[in-house]
Amino acid sequence: MRELFGTDGIRGIFNEDLTEDLAYKVGLTIGEMHSDGKFLVVRDTRESGVALEQAIAKGIAKKGATVLLGGVLPTPAAALITKVKNWFGVVISASHNPYYYNGIKLMKAGFKLADEEEAQIESRLTQITDSALYSSGEIVEFPEAEELYVQMISQLFADLDFSGVSVAVDASNGAAYRTTPTVLEKLGMRVVCYYNEPDGRNINENCGSLHPESLAQKISGFDIGVLHDGDADRCILLSKDAKEISGDKIMGVVALSMKKEGRLQNDLLVATIMSNLGLELFLKEHGIGMIRTKVGDRYVLEEMLKSKANIGGERSGHIIFLDRSTTGDGLITALEFIKVMILSGKDSSELEAQVVDLPQHMVNVEVDDKRIADHPKLKEKVSQLQQSGFRIVVRASGTERVVRVMAEGQDLLKTKMIAEEIADMVRSLGGAQRR
Repeated sequence: MRELFGTDGIRGIFNEDLTEDLAYKVGLTIGEMHSDGKFLVVRDTRESGVALEQAIAKGIAKKGATVLLGGVLPTPAAALITKVKNWFGVVISASHNPYYYNGIKLMKAGFKLADEEEAQIESRLTQITDSALYSSGEIVEFPEAEELYVQMISQLFADLDFSGVSVAVDASNGAAYRTTPTVLEKLGMRVVCYYNEPDGRNINENCGSLHPESLAQKISGFDIGVLHDGDADRCILLSKDAKEISGDKIMGVVALSMKKEGRLQNDLLVATIMSNLGLELFLKEHGIGMIRTKVGDRYVLEEMLKSKANIGGERSGHIIFLDRSTTGDGLITALEFIKVMILSGKDSSELEAQVVDLPQHMVNVEVDDKRIADHPKLKEKVSQLQQSGFRIVVRASGTERVVRVMAEGQDLLKTKMIAEEIADMVRSLGGAQRR
């Protein structure tokens, strides 16, 4: 059973849940398991990133492996590069969380590790020794990783003329503050990048995909807005008239275009239990099937591989195009949508309006014990309310001490009341204050 690893690697508050000592031990463990391999280590812009990078690199090298330090790069850059090179990947990032969090994500040849592999690492972690008898590997700076990623993405979309498209980018003061504007400009777009001055503490701070209202004030005069999270494995978009284009809307629009191109495998899309029913209805109307999984891009990917689908993702904007990459890439997602704009001749506002959301309301409740999400009384209440026509999801967050409550229905006011009622029940069963 995994305890350290959540839905997206190891994550916690730096120097509390996640320490340099833990990172070093993770390095020792994975270095011992794969001492004959090469490891690419990248990080986002958090002030704790360098310390954790050095700790895990030192542990890996101490077991004889070679470590390549790629510096500040998006998570999907590590995925693309390690797939091509058949290397192991380590990403030091806490994605959308505040700067005082950080995390460790592990991948092998472009794919995040399976639950079983993470459980094996946890098991060996407690037994690993820092013996003086070791075969020392090496730690090497690898700055060319950034240019390699830029070239790879640019080549994926080199067959299309993007000139004339104007883009406002919100880089969230995170890992893509250089790469996204560079690629978009390389493809011929006019780009203005905001929130691209990281100082170690301003990552995700009132900007990025969790705060579209910031870029919305600057979108006038642009064809589209692109907003990343801290490690840029996701993006949401803004239409030219400042309407949010969620991951659901992006997936619906792009999947339909892929079908028209003959590129959509098995006429199928994989989403999670959190995706809006409006997406499902839109896809059905156009002859596209949809399979839901539990929350987490790893589970989306597992189902995509199983059902041979080449598009899948989450409402948050974490979208996987398997014929492009092995994981969610916010830059690829943005380019896929802009590609539809060019091919269809429709602007971002017209495309945004194609997929209509049903009313949905979410409440995050801080808890001391996330197992409250499985409380029998809570499940009974949810079952009763679902019978009256609402779609309800109650789940424990994989990265925070939070239970997420989502309700969906035809009427916004009633849907909101249902979500708040369930959230109040979570609090009464042991939750803390509202978030």
